[in-house]
Amino acid sequence: MASERSGPGGFDPTVPNIARMYDYYLGGKDNYEADRAQATAAIAADPTLLTVIRENRAFLGRAVRYLAEQGIDQFLDIGTGLPTQQNVHQIAHSVNPGARVVYVDNDGQVVAHGRALLADSDTTTIVRADLRRPREILDHPETRRLLDFAKPVAVLLVATLHFVPDSDDPPAIMAELREELAPGSFLALTHASADGMPELVARVVEVYKRTNAPGTPRTAEQVTGMFGDFELLEPGLVWAPLWRPDRPVSREEAVRTWFYAGVARKH
Repeated sequence: MASERSGPGGFDPTVPNIARMYDYYLGGKDNYEADRAQATAAIAADPTLLTVIRENRAFLGRAVRYLAEQGIDQFLDIGTGLPTQQNVHQIAHSVNPGARVVYVDNDGQVVAHGRALLADSDTTTIVRADLRRPREILDHPETRRLLDFAKPVAVLLVATLHFVPDSDDPPAIMAELREELAPGSFLALTHASADGMPELVARVVEVYKRTNAPGTPRTAEQVTGMFGDFELLEPGLVWAPLWRPDRPVSREEAVRTWFYAGVARKH
């Protein structure tokens, strides 16, 4: 569950919060003792955890840059987490300064930080909404102000979907999001999986049961289903470091990341 960026809202510094734990992993200061203690426990469960996190962020950077180079100039980043270095809008703007980005999170602390950071931006905003209620995201006035859903949009769900339990029916949520998108739109996501490292991932899952957002690892088949009838781009659904890497990566190295990644296009 290590690389998550967001989680259920509500502020309580005594309950380990996955967004603040993620901030701690990245060396940030927006975290509390409970977050640090649980993050330390997660690192003990998987000593390579910080590498897992870096690989998720590296995939995000490669995917956004690729999509911007393909002409996508609208991005919807759901479960964005606390601001860090090389955020989506910075990567997209390095290719196209006019690209528009809407960040979405259901954590009030995340949204407050994002609003402060983006206060002077005409092309980027952040909204508080919940992935489990897609219309809340799609119909938000700020979303509609910046994004034109009659044109292609890239939806990003990096290290987010495994925090949606089966009881909330993530395939149905994803179907509703995909339905809204115009042809030529893209969906990019990563998702935790126990396919490659079952015992290690089970240990991390146990740690995250004591946070504000327990996680649900899923199989390659289940994760592929999240794309629906969108066409997966080459190399398909792979361990995150293997998605169009900018350096040589072995499968043995990649499987230790235990996150699948993929980008798919709507026809």
